Amino acid sequence: MSQKSVIITAGGLGKRMGSELPKQFLVIGGKPILVHTLELFHKYDPEIELILTLPNEWRGYWETLIDKYYCRVPHLVVNGGEERYHSIQNALKRCTGEYIAVHDGVRPFVSFETLNNCFNALKEHGAVVPVLKLKESIRQINEETTFAVNRNAFRLVHTPQCFRAEVLRKAYEQPFHENVTDDACLVEETGIVIHLVESNEENIKLTTQYDLMIAEMIIQKNRK
Repeated sequence: MSQKSVIITAGGLGKRMGSELPKQFLVIGGKPILVHTLELFHKYDPEIELILTLPNEWRGYWETLIDKYYCRVPHLVVNGGEERYHSIQNALKRCTGEYIAVHDGVRPFVSFETLNNCFNALKEHGAVVPVLKLKESIRQINEETTFAVNRNAFRLVHTPQCFRAEVLRKAYEQPFHENVTDDACLVEETGIVIHLVESNEENIKLTTQYDLMIAEMIIQKNRK
């Protein structure tokens, strides 16, 4: 049994990217984003169990990509569901690890240090989320006005969100509702406290064309 399982979610349709091709398949640095993500986790730990959730209608296209780009990273593909919640449920049925991480397929730059921060913290905590401090001032908006809030009281949430297997499985026994925005909030509903660790600034989610420009810069920097 692999000690670590990683569910890589890749169900985006690229609407904010302005692309007909789902964003996880877009090419940066000579490879599709999703290939970069898979290779990163495999390099981090060749024994890690990788489970990829994909819309059923795009599974054939993915097969052509891994042949075209010679991606030989062992991984299992499961069908995505109607919501991200249902995709994770499908993937959980195939996970064998003691620790389960859930990662956005379009975050190909999570650092090994961030991954170590997450998995090491699971030795003492049931749920661990990597976050970043805010660098800019923020304001809260209501119907009539806006007002400044203390940025030190907030954090940007990244992935992988990591859990002991029994914690995540129990959370996903709960029914889906619209307030489920990520795995941590679902786990929190079972009474588990979410432990925060520091993420790396490059661990961005590639969502817009501007993000792709940043991604190319990161790749060039990493190649030097």
